[in-house]
Amino acid sequence: MFVCIEKYTFVHIFLIPHKTMNNKIPAYLYDKSNITRLILLTAVFALLFINIFQPFGSRGWYPYISDFKYFFFSSLIILTGMLVVVVSRLIMLAYGRKHAITYLQYSIWVLAEIVSMSLFYSLFSKFIPKEGANRDFLDIFHKSTVNTSLVLLLPYSILWLYFSWRDKNNMLEKMSQEEPPTETPKKNLIAFPDEKGELRISIMLENLLYVDSADNYATIHYLNKSKLSHFLIRNSLKWMEENLTKDSPLVRCHRSYVVNLDKVKVLRKTKDGIYLELDAVNTPDIPVSKTYYERVMTKFSQYSV
Repeated sequence: MFVCIEKYTFVHIFLIPHKTMNNKIPAYLYDKSNITRLILLTAVFALLFINIFQPFGSRGWYPYISDFKYFFFSSLIILTGMLVVVVSRLIMLAYGRKHAITYLQYSIWVLAEIVSMSLFYSLFSKFIPKEGANRDFLDIFHKSTVNTSLVLLLPYSILWLYFSWRDKNNMLEKMSQEEPPTETPKKNLIAFPDEKGELRISIMLENLLYVDSADNYATIHYLNKSKLSHFLIRNSLKWMEENLTKDSPLVRCHRSYVVNLDKVKVLRKTKDGIYLELDAVNTPDIPVSKTYYERVMTKFSQYSV
């Protein structure tokens, strides 16, 4: 019986290392619907294989009675004996809702089911049919334990494999149905309106260098066909700080400057202060004032990778 079925079968539990035996068994083993399936399949399996195929020498339970009486008695004790599994699994269902069940506990649980059913079958075989009075009880119990172990472990192993496969299949279906997380698209085109809200110019983020201001006007410095260009609009840096710097590498670094951190190649500290060197020729070093230093450094750590 100790065949190589798979890691998750009960038979293989006895071969699992001690550390694994202390791990929790999958929750689907004490799921209510799965317990119902286990009871039904085990009962059908026992009836068919004991009464029809007689694979384990089960006819030897009643060697002196007719086939009809054998069928009647074996079916009766099998169905009655299944009450052990029903009671056992109901207890497991209630226990599993409040406590974790380990592989070791599950192994002992199944062993207790086998012993209980074997004891029931042995007592039935010894005292119910009159032919059983002459049989040795220990011999009956031994054969009953072997037969019961095989009758229970085969469907238990098959169902464990089936439950494991179905659980993994359900997980894959849920994963396939879940929508992938949507990423906020990077803001590649920056629109600059004037103070009246009318669009004056749009510049690709990769071409935008910095913006400086004087009074109510702002000058946008950018690359146009690899050449340094600028554009003057009537608007404030405060508006640009509030509307253009969120979720973008643009940051206000001075009361007169907004800079594109993607274009910064050097952050330089000197005795005169902190300056940003841009990755473009003929551009001035952009100063960083104490007021804006913290927000610049925070954003610089995000966009300087």
